[in-house]
Amino acid sequence: MTETPGARVRILDAAELLFAQRGFDATPTSSIAKLAAVPKGLLFYYFPTKSDLLCALVAERLDPGPIDASALIEPGDPARALLNLAGRLSELEEDSAVLRVIIWREQRTHPEVRARLHEHRGQVQAVVEHVLRGSVLRPIAARTLHAAAVAWVAILTIRPLTDHKDDHRDATGDGTTSDLPALAELICAGLGASALA
Repeated sequence: MTETPGARVRILDAAELLFAQRGFDATPTSSIAKLAAVPKGLLFYYFPTKSDLLCALVAERLDPGPIDASALIEPGDPARALLNLAGRLSELEEDSAVLRVIIWREQRTHPEVRARLHEHRGQVQAVVEHVLRGSVLRPIAARTLHAAAVAWVAILTIRPLTDHKDDHRDATGDGTTSDLPALAELICAGLGASALA
């Protein structure tokens, strides 16, 4: 089979769009191939099964990318630091339907999606721990820091991250109502390090 330049990316783009719109089970591979403007055989050349396509999509596009955790640290204001992180993650995922729709829908029925989401949460958790460690001005027990990071990641991943962009703006005073700043304060209070007003 002759490879077409950019075909694999077009297939992933088409699958992302259609899986987000229709769901995995309701999207035939013929629709993906048609939208990607590739022969169906080429789709199967790259992805032997539709599940392989979903796995590749999630593995390649569910990645927070490089996050400069040090730039998110707010010494003495860990709640602001958590909100900085939520905003940064939202920016990174803004254009991706993978986190907004596909992951949330398909994790229940596809173990490989659930496993990749678990791995993603672990990556974000490490960033949260770094940000909190740098923002709290006193030593924190590793166990407490870990629990706070797990809690914040659970909050951020309970729903699509695009919603968190508005939550972050609320913290900056634009009038949007949200629970995210209050949740950040609650987590930081549990650390014994409530944010400064």
